[in-house]
Amino acid sequence: MRHRIRWMVAIAMVLPLFLVACGGSSSSDEEASGPATVELIEGTDLNRITLTEKAVERLDIQTAAVAANGAGKVIPYSAVLYSPTGETWAYVSAEPMTFTRQAIVIDRIDGDRAFLSKGPATGAKVASVGVAELYGAELGLGQ
Repeated sequence: MRHRIRWMVAIAMVLPLFLVACGGSSSSDEEASGPATVELIEGTDLNRITLTEKAVERLDIQTAAVAANGAGKVIPYSAVLYSPTGETWAYVSAEPMTFTRQAIVIDRIDGDRAFLSKGPATGAKVASVGVAELYGAELGLGQ
C-alpha cells in the first residue's frame, strides 16, 4: 500500500512537468498556424520565415545592423550560421518578425565579430540571437 501511495505522489509531481514540456499553453494564433510560417521564395531554394510575436518573445530573437568596415562588412559572430555542408549564412530581417537566410563569405573572425567580404547590405538587420532556432524552424524541426 505504501508503494502505491509513493508511486501516485511521484506521478502527480512529475506529470505536470511532462505536460509543460510538451507545449503547455499557447496563444490562439500559434494554435491556428504554429509559431512560424515558412514559405518558399519563388525562383530560389530559400525560404521566408515569419514568426508570431509570441515566438519572437519566447526565442528572444534579437537583431543587429550590418556595419561597414573599409571594403567589407561586419556582423556579430553569433549571427553566423554554418550549414552541415560548411556553407556560411546569416538570417536577414527585411521586415519585423520575418527572416530570410542569405549566403555570406567570411573574410576573418576577430573575437565576437565576423568580417565579411560578401553578405547583406550595410545597415541590414541580421538575427544575432535565435539563429539556430530560425534554422530549425526553416527545416521544420520540432514539429
